[in-house]
Amino acid sequence: MLRPQGLFGLSVVKRHEFRAARLPGADGAAGASASRRREIALTGIVLAALVLLPMLVYPIHLVKIACLAIFAASFNFLIGFAGIVSFGQAAIYGTAAYITAHALKIWALPPELAMLAGIAAALALGVAMGALALRRSGIYQAMITLAIAQMAYFAYVQAPFTHGEDGIHSVPRGLLLGFIDLRDDRIVYGLSALALLGVFLGLRRLLSSRFGMVLVAIRDDERRALSLGYDVFAYKLAAFAVAAGCAGLAGAFSAVAFQLATLSGAHWHFSGEAVLMALLGGIGTLTGPLAGAALVATMQQTLAPFGAWVLVIQGAVFVLCVLVFREGIVPRLASLAARFRSAPPETPAPAIPQAQS
Repeated sequence: MLRPQGLFGLSVVKRHEFRAARLPGADGAAGASASRRREIALTGIVLAALVLLPMLVYPIHLVKIACLAIFAASFNFLIGFAGIVSFGQAAIYGTAAYITAHALKIWALPPELAMLAGIAAALALGVAMGALALRRSGIYQAMITLAIAQMAYFAYVQAPFTHGEDGIHSVPRGLLLGFIDLRDDRIVYGLSALALLGVFLGLRRLLSSRFGMVLVAIRDDERRALSLGYDVFAYKLAAFAVAAGCAGLAGAFSAVAFQLATLSGAHWHFSGEAVLMALLGGIGTLTGPLAGAALVATMQQTLAPFGAWVLVIQGAVFVLCVLVFREGIVPRLASLAARFRSAPPETPAPAIPQAQS
């Protein structure tokens, strides 16, 4: 009754600066040149950070952040760019992890084929989930994804190959492509960084294409898109497939990196973590899931010694972040940076002429 649009409001989900929709040259040659220089500088900073981070932080912790960021990006892509709320991403993630771990340990497949099998299974589940959920809208659509996720979770509890609550442990990493030794944590970190960059650049290119423009148009006004002749169901189903591929990649890589697959990765609580990471980082932004995943993973590791107080401290920190960064960390920092760049330079006060004696 007090806020019918929700706690965060519709503007948080709908506010997205879609740069690809701008006409070429709309900002002028000077603006394009400045934007190009900023992109080159940012790329250099990111590459330098990827090289230096393993020297400062435990590589496996960075791998966990990368996997969580890819997983959160799958949810962020659905809700931020397609306007679809899905609580079934954990089931897709867990499916890829279980199939990959089983293929590595029991079938003795090489890592690349095991991961492809896990991603294919996750993609199939995601397309099936989308085909059923997209027949409804709103809260009913979200509840269908949650129901399918719960069905998958209870299937994994009873399935013999998952070993129930024990999970699949001691998964061999093996040799990627026959010569890349995955037993080295630094190599695993490098591959996770490449996967994260690939997902980021792939989603960016996808959203800059005609498909991305139509998807954002459907998110903003579905009836208008229907009136223009676009197949809304097909576009949304394709968005489900893209998100399932991202979640499947995160699940498959986590099974290889952490050498296990358990029920915690398929529980709907894990989907809640994806929602949380996307909200903290900023829904509708490409780098928001990475910021949210880094914050959540670092808090989980840092606050582990506090035992039962972890949830209380996490809740307080999350409430503080929502109050301070209402739109998310990345949009807030971007607005502050834009305000700093647009601030007029301070001009010194004119000198007072000295009286000559």
